Amino acid sequence: MSASQTSDVPTLLVKIFGKDRPGITAGLFDTLAAYSVDVVDIEQVVTRGRIVLCALVTEPHVGLEGDLRATVHSWAESMKMQAEIISGHGDNRPRGLGRSLVTVLGHPLTAESTAAIAARITKSGGNIDRIFRLAKYPVTAVEFAVSGTETEALRTALVTEAAALGVDIAVVAAGLHRRAQRLVVMDVDSTLIQDEVIELFAAHAGCEAEVAEVTAAAMRGELDFEQSLHARVALLKGLDASVVDKVREEVRLTPGARTLIRTLKRLGFQVGVVSGGFTQVTDDLKERLGLDFAQANTLEIVDGKLTGKVTGEIVDRAGKARLLRRFAAEAGVPLAQTVAIGDGANDLDMLNAAGLGVAFNAKPVVREAAHTAVNFPFLDTVLYLLGVTREEVEAADMHTDDH
Repeated sequence: MSASQTSDVPTLLVKIFGKDRPGITAGLFDTLAAYSVDVVDIEQVVTRGRIVLCALVTEPHVGLEGDLRATVHSWAESMKMQAEIISGHGDNRPRGLGRSLVTVLGHPLTAESTAAIAARITKSGGNIDRIFRLAKYPVTAVEFAVSGTETEALRTALVTEAAALGVDIAVVAAGLHRRAQRLVVMDVDSTLIQDEVIELFAAHAGCEAEVAEVTAAAMRGELDFEQSLHARVALLKGLDASVVDKVREEVRLTPGARTLIRTLKRLGFQVGVVSGGFTQVTDDLKERLGLDFAQANTLEIVDGKLTGKVTGEIVDRAGKARLLRRFAAEAGVPLAQTVAIGDGANDLDMLNAAGLGVAFNAKPVVREAAHTAVNFPFLDTVLYLLGVTREEVEAADMHTDDH
């Protein structure tokens, strides 16, 4: 039957609740089967060992409803559970146009912030159709399925309040694309890794203070990225090339980085990095982590020494966005299906060009401009923004020795 044909059909909403145990769902439907009813809808949730099972079924043949009610109540009592049966017509009311998924990360997720989020969804014209927990640690992550309002309007309403509420919020359009093949591209320094690679090299050259001074000038807007890159690399002139291996060993991955990449790869995603740092480090990361793409600046080395220059295409703010588009084209993934992760102002073009831009532990100006922000020190929390549950991550990890 079509939705219009079922709208006036008499139905019964059968609700069972109590302590969860094996066989409850089968038992309920075995009981209902005796009355030849059709199943219109089912919803079941288990929270802290308590089950709520709702079954929407067609009304039984004339004269049998009273017997069905008595039998269901008797069965529920035998299972030490409670039952509630409500008569009505048709299915659920049609959901409004505009479907979105709202992911909320909290540490902790308070009742106050949850109330504010729900109120804002309602004020935006949205209806919460379903709420599902994605993870309970290292953060609490829940997903709201919302209908009745456009995704962009909902994102604007919620994301701007996230920081004040002490949570991170991502809003994406619902649909088949949620688990389609996608491309994730990350910044490297202070995103994939905890370090700034230029500072690691500077430490070996004994010019940390000078490099920091140039960096500060760039942040004040006195130098653009390319100028500051050349100025800082020039300070490394004469450094022995053997330092490259030492810097590679000193690089510290961000907590959760391996889990994020490993899980994305198992899901069939392609993963890449773009960096204003150096290929001498990113190429090593690509090999170690099994990345699909990697692009950065290249330190020039002549006769075993750094020349203080870089060669090839400069990877700056505009370059990162350009590389995101290039990687997407090579991967055969529409730009709308890309995810970009970064922390700095030079990541903004890339974050805005991607289908979902995630500011990771970023400065306020970056958080405000990105689609969403993650302010927890675990890179794998980005998985929850993609609808991946903690249980799915752990289940996948049980089948590998790669930890």
